[in-house]
Amino acid sequence: MTVRALFRAATVEGHAAPYNTLHLKVFYPAQLSGGTQEQNMGIVPANAEQAPFPVVILFNGINCGPELYQWLAVALAERGLVAVTFAWVAENLPGMVALTPGVDLAMLMPDRYGQGPTASAVPALLHELKTLNAAGVLAGLLDLDHVILGGHSAGGRVAIESASPEFFPSVCAAFAYGAHTAAVMHLGYPAGTILPLPDRLPLLLMGGTQDGVIANSSDRYGITWERATTPVERTFRESIQGGRDDSYLLLLEGANHFSFVDPFDATTGRAFLDFSATQPNADLRELMAEAIGLFVKAYVGNSRSNIEAREALVQRLAATQPPIAHFERK
Repeated sequence: MTVRALFRAATVEGHAAPYNTLHLKVFYPAQLSGGTQEQNMGIVPANAEQAPFPVVILFNGINCGPELYQWLAVALAERGLVAVTFAWVAENLPGMVALTPGVDLAMLMPDRYGQGPTASAVPALLHELKTLNAAGVLAGLLDLDHVILGGHSAGGRVAIESASPEFFPSVCAAFAYGAHTAAVMHLGYPAGTILPLPDRLPLLLMGGTQDGVIANSSDRYGITWERATTPVERTFRESIQGGRDDSYLLLLEGANHFSFVDPFDATTGRAFLDFSATQPNADLRELMAEAIGLFVKAYVGNSRSNIEAREALVQRLAATQPPIAHFERK
């Protein structure tokens, strides 16, 4: 499988320059052709035999560069998907400029939470995907009726909070690692509050038992977590009703907050809060990619292959063999 990528830029409406631009890297299954454009410009055609391609949008953690998630984008493209990473430098708070997944703070307030998406980058990203589907190497090859939102840390949170057909009709599923919906007290919530999720679409929620960033950030929520995975577990059990058998909780033994990134970058973010991973991160990422790949395959479209992928996903995770610490489905 050949994986190639192209770059795009998109403008976010309602944001002032220079903090209104997204820089996208779009990974896709490719097929070397030997054509002139390929030889002279490195523009490789998509492998149209695998189309149409569902699209996975990956939301980074705050101050985590999109290159840290290229490992996953490539793994998903190898499975016949198009994966999008993006960089957005913005002033999230007055005087605080950061690399952000796009967090709409207004939609996190008690009087507005749940009434709309918290991922403010999604409209611009979806618009750019439509443009890509109209011209270029991906023209007519994107399945824009099946878009999956996924992410890490704060990016994972906005992904799962924004996954509702009421917000974005084209979104069909969501996943997150190292994310939860505990409410920040300074926004006006009582201590220990876990906010609800839309609970309309399939969800894969993942966490690591050595997540020191989550464990050492509990003061924001007015509570001391029993375990590093406690808010992730509570999000799964309290934020969604279940009953459809399409929501999954996967806890990984020995994984820390940054087991989800490669390469590790200690120069930004809050890596100094993390605990040490006790399992090889490469092995952990291999399992994450497998779980995410099966999850996406299970809930894109409606065919026999979906059923087989669901069965394979449950069989793989329910065995609870190391490094799987815990698995639930509801």
